[in-house]
Amino acid sequence: MKGAGGETVSLLRLNLHNWLVGYLARFENGRNVLHFADEFRGDPDRPTLSLVTYPGFVRSDHVMAKPWARNQKLHPILSNLLPEGSLRELTAQRLKIHVDDEFRLFAYLGKDLPGALIAEPVDPEEIPPGILNRLGNAKAERLDMSQRTNQFSLAGVQMKFSMDEGKDGRFNLYGNNDLGGWIVKTPSTKFRNVPFNEFTAMSLAGMAGIDVPEFKLVAVSKLENLPPVNLPNEEFAFVIKRFDRKGNKRIHMEDFAQVLVKYPHEKYDSANYEQIGRVIYNYSGDGLADAQQFARRLLVNILLGNGDAHLKNWSLLYPDRITPRLSPSYDIVTTRVYFEDETRFALNLGKTKNWYQTGIGNFKSWTEKSGVPWRAIKPHLDDTMEKARALWPNALEDMPMDSDHKAGLKNHWNRLQDEFRI
Repeated sequence: MKGAGGETVSLLRLNLHNWLVGYLARFENGRNVLHFADEFRGDPDRPTLSLVTYPGFVRSDHVMAKPWARNQKLHPILSNLLPEGSLRELTAQRLKIHVDDEFRLFAYLGKDLPGALIAEPVDPEEIPPGILNRLGNAKAERLDMSQRTNQFSLAGVQMKFSMDEGKDGRFNLYGNNDLGGWIVKTPSTKFRNVPFNEFTAMSLAGMAGIDVPEFKLVAVSKLENLPPVNLPNEEFAFVIKRFDRKGNKRIHMEDFAQVLVKYPHEKYDSANYEQIGRVIYNYSGDGLADAQQFARRLLVNILLGNGDAHLKNWSLLYPDRITPRLSPSYDIVTTRVYFEDETRFALNLGKTKNWYQTGIGNFKSWTEKSGVPWRAIKPHLDDTMEKARALWPNALEDMPMDSDHKAGLKNHWNRLQDEFRI
């Protein structure tokens, strides 16, 4: 990789479970290149960075044979580790960099990225000769990641922070632990009482057999050291336990935008639920069980009017560092109550996106195209419906969701096809 005469380059060292993955180089002209370490690429026992590098993936050797190079952006598998929207803007303001400067955002957030990957700046004198040779004529320089002034403000739609929980029940953005054990979602400035909505939707999902992490509502007054973001006058935030953290242990994960090598802006229109189902069934360490859980979640998203189950809201987890499993569920919200004309879920399911036109036949079509046996899925759909019909109506009355949102959810149930009506 030849650099132009006099061109400078900064490098990050990427590690996964104490394995050197390689070096991410940022050239002065905005080109980002990931050079894999030979020892990582050549070892069949390496931890899994992404499904496309998983030793059981048929093209993994081909995928890693050449450096991953992109102009301006990072490769999608790395780019998807960065925050989107308001939190990304806030971080860029803190660093006084452009919001699209993905390399510097990645460097700044590199010690607490989703999953287990760690990115650290490399001093020029620490760069291995083999990597220096690949940089051509470019001159390596130290990346200055000193934090800039904290004087900024942002009107976030809904902010998400990785925070620690103290013994007193308070959550701290800058705790003694380097790893935040919880994702804290502040109230939204655009939509009313989202924390109550998500708490209710996640609770109902759990009752219907969905694998959900620990979650709860926490008073905003118990959130310490938040940056000066504008928040609405609402009392509670929604917090959910990070399933990619267990104390000081990192558990690797990736969302399906990474799995399918898509950028975040492609999360709604570049894939369908059949593709996700096929990947889960063919590559999970327990493909049938995870496909059955996936089918339950597809149905629950329809029942709850969640129109935001896009590629980034489904993930694979690597609990043994190598083998993928479907992660617990997250980001289940009844979006239907915020949009009067919303009738669609995020991706195609059996050739449709319309909740009110979806029936059991669409799920059968999904299994056929995903390669999953229908006879193994149908009982799980039936069980999900039995649980929802038996438990949800009474449980909803005791949930913190707004009364008008509850009425909207009940109206949604009445509009579904007969086999899915509650």
